[in-house]
Amino acid sequence: MGRLPEAPLLLLVVTVSFLTGPDVHAGKILVFPVDGSHWVNMNLLIQNLHAKGHEVTVVRTATSWYVKEHAPHYRSITVTLPQAIVIEEEEFFVNFLMKMLEIKKEGVSPIGFMKFYWEMLNALSNIHQQASRLGVEILENRTLLQSIRDSRFDVVLLDPGLPVGVLVAHELKLPTVFNVRWITSGEGHFVVAPSPTSYVPTSGFAATDKMCFSERVKNMLFYFLNTCIDKLVVCPHYDRLVDKYFGPDVKFYHLLQGADIWLMRVDFVFEFPRPTMPNVAYIGGFQCKPSIPLSPELEEFVQSSGDHGFILMSLGTLVKGLPTEITSEIAAAFAQLPQKVIWRHTGERPGNLGNNTLLVKWMPQNDLLGHPKVKAFVAHGGTNGVYESIYHGVPVIGIPLLFDQFENVLRLEARGAARAVDATALTRQNFLEAVQDVLHNPSYRSNMRRLSALHRDQPLRPLDTAVYWIEFVMRHKGAAHLRTESYKMPWYSYYSVDVCCFLLAVLLILKAAVVGSVWFVCFRLCRRRKPKQE
Repeated sequence: MGRLPEAPLLLLVVTVSFLTGPDVHAGKILVFPVDGSHWVNMNLLIQNLHAKGHEVTVVRTATSWYVKEHAPHYRSITVTLPQAIVIEEEEFFVNFLMKMLEIKKEGVSPIGFMKFYWEMLNALSNIHQQASRLGVEILENRTLLQSIRDSRFDVVLLDPGLPVGVLVAHELKLPTVFNVRWITSGEGHFVVAPSPTSYVPTSGFAATDKMCFSERVKNMLFYFLNTCIDKLVVCPHYDRLVDKYFGPDVKFYHLLQGADIWLMRVDFVFEFPRPTMPNVAYIGGFQCKPSIPLSPELEEFVQSSGDHGFILMSLGTLVKGLPTEITSEIAAAFAQLPQKVIWRHTGERPGNLGNNTLLVKWMPQNDLLGHPKVKAFVAHGGTNGVYESIYHGVPVIGIPLLFDQFENVLRLEARGAARAVDATALTRQNFLEAVQDVLHNPSYRSNMRRLSALHRDQPLRPLDTAVYWIEFVMRHKGAAHLRTESYKMPWYSYYSVDVCCFLLAVLLILKAAVVGSVWFVCFRLCRRRKPKQE
């Protein structure tokens, strides 16, 4: 056959592309991220949106820790705040961790614990108060606001951990997409979907979906506590802004619950089953990808492990490291292993470090987890690391330290793919025993490989799912048909308290009518019998 002329060939390619994919035009996306480890997820999503031809603009503060002002895949709007958001300061998490470990290890008096808890609530309030200032700076700056409006964005993509972007989206009358796991009151499902506390563990309470009576009591108390903190500590900062700029008819929580699409960083391979809603798309593990070859130096170190393989250890992005008395015990345990160890560590060099252990300030975690010689992953239980270990089928030795890490490690333990070690009770003996158990008991690896097979068996990659739904909202100017309006109902209507009261009233009236009728008939009969007897 002869070669097709270039013009008809080009026409054929264009025609096929229109027939095989949805009509997606390059759009404009306004992004409100959360700094720290949350930015790792958001940045990956932004890179893929940029690669598909979309124009992305990121709103950041001048003191942003991870979110850079200049990047090839987005342009930025930098807002200067009177005070840096505490969450953008790495030292905040280090100090918080030290206090938590001290309380758990040595214990404190009830007064001391209440003082710490009060300080924590004040810190939480300050974080959201500072974050709300970002909304003030944008809404008060008419020049900036008009510039944003003139850009004619199609959608607002935001992380609702700091939900100030919800207010800006409402001002601009733009649809919103949440890149979410955590929200002001805890786990995102508790805001968007029914979450029965009888079998859905509450944020902050490490339990499975099979709870005994006492666990269900604790779960209810945690739910009540989370709700009180949200209503009394967090939301008032945003409520004031809503009242000021949008009037009393608009409610902040309604704006929060009214997002068009929730891109939930959850996979039910890892999460316990729970109710959901049609505007929730699950993208758990969307940051995972096949590994690529290591650098020559790392590959040489890994190959030197021989048949024993190597162990990976990382405590994530928000914590510099554990106290030296704990890291020294970990190092001493590692020194007794035949495996090589690659340890991401940025704190003080631990004592008792063996020749088999390599300390690095940064490492290609995904590529190391995908290496055929990796045997186990010692991790703090952060969501990113957990999903990467699931994706590559690597069992975990968990050392949970903060926030949801205890719940994450528990979920892996419940599936037989991890073993937890309490950081405050860690010794070289019990840590070594835990590592050896995971290394030599084949059930941990087989269970994790089963989770990996389930996680990978999806019709679309989680990242493609995320991009699809963002483009869906852009194409259709929102997704109101997928969103329930139940959040606008008063609580007594949502829980059908008014209906139950009405039915109960009807029942009582019928009962009273029946009893009254019977009493009346009996009374008449008695009246008739008395004259006959006389």
